Amino acid sequence: MQIGVPREHAAHERRVAATPETVKKLKALGVDVLVEAGAGAGCDFADQLYADAGATIVPDPAAVFAADIVLKVKRPDEREMELLRPGQVLVGQLDPYMNKEQVQAYAGKKVSSFALELLPRTTRGQAMDVLSSQANLAGYKAVLDALEHYSRVMPMMMTAAGTVTAAKVFVMGAGVAGLQAIATARRLGSVVTATDVRPAAKEEIASLGAKFVGFIPEGAATAGGYARALTPEEQAEQKKVVADHIKNQDIVITTALIPGRKAPVLVTEAMVASMKPGSVIVDLAVETGGNVEGSRVGEVVVKNGVKIVGNPNVPSRLAPAASLLYARNLLNFVTLLVDKESKGLVINRDDELIKGTQLTDAEGAVVHDAFKAA
Repeated sequence: MQIGVPREHAAHERRVAATPETVKKLKALGVDVLVEAGAGAGCDFADQLYADAGATIVPDPAAVFAADIVLKVKRPDEREMELLRPGQVLVGQLDPYMNKEQVQAYAGKKVSSFALELLPRTTRGQAMDVLSSQANLAGYKAVLDALEHYSRVMPMMMTAAGTVTAAKVFVMGAGVAGLQAIATARRLGSVVTATDVRPAAKEEIASLGAKFVGFIPEGAATAGGYARALTPEEQAEQKKVVADHIKNQDIVITTALIPGRKAPVLVTEAMVASMKPGSVIVDLAVETGGNVEGSRVGEVVVKNGVKIVGNPNVPSRLAPAASLLYARNLLNFVTLLVDKESKGLVINRDDELIKGTQLTDAEGAVVHDAFKAA
């Protein structure tokens, strides 16, 4: 059996779905690994490193897509879709909610496709949780991106000439990205506050030395641990709390996402206008509509002296580390698909992790409950 690792071609994408480390471990499963030439160039993994790990370097995508299992970072582009064939297995972040027609196309190709962002959040699934591994890095990088555009200093500095006060950082959303942003801002010496609507968030925020701001409506978290969409009344209350607090902040980092839906607007134009010139907002949700009114993908928008940073694909800005973690996530998932005895492919629909991530099967059916109707 062969596993293929193509070079990613999506805009702003530097990550790769396998590293030399995971190639060695895939080889230990008894499978051959095909890596497209230059696949690891964006994260400083030379072809020779893959070859030394036991991979076969192939010249183009067509050679990679001859493999039985294809590992991707982002969903296939048009050219890659043409290369998919019946009976093949596709694993990656396939963004199915925003690309339901492509899910149908996988079925038409009779491809067994697995979207790892749908992975059930269970203890067993933690080692395969691509959302968490990438969000952790995004939260860290968001603070560094804010610091790049912030013209003052983060920590308090006491000198003979006087004291420079610490920056006030407000993190909106205390999921994986938000908690890492809190921890990073704290390590840099900032005074950190944070908000979230999930009941567990208040304690998590406090555990990192930040102060909780806001209110938590009843039943605000879904069964998967994500924040649910707020009612109009709850949104109004949350906006009032945020508006009162945000005007005194130096740096704001927004991280709120709702799977399968446009990102909620947390920071209005009026809130931006209330902030001091020189303040910085980093919108980690800019690619799904944005948490900040006026944010734009790939741009730094300046309004009333406030910079709104909308960097796309933030984990890819730390491509070597992001690939290291992502590749390990995929390795752990692939072990579920390889039979230890025969070294062949096995797809066990009774496994909750398989069932929770599989979009389509080799019979040409859409098998995931969330997409059958579509």
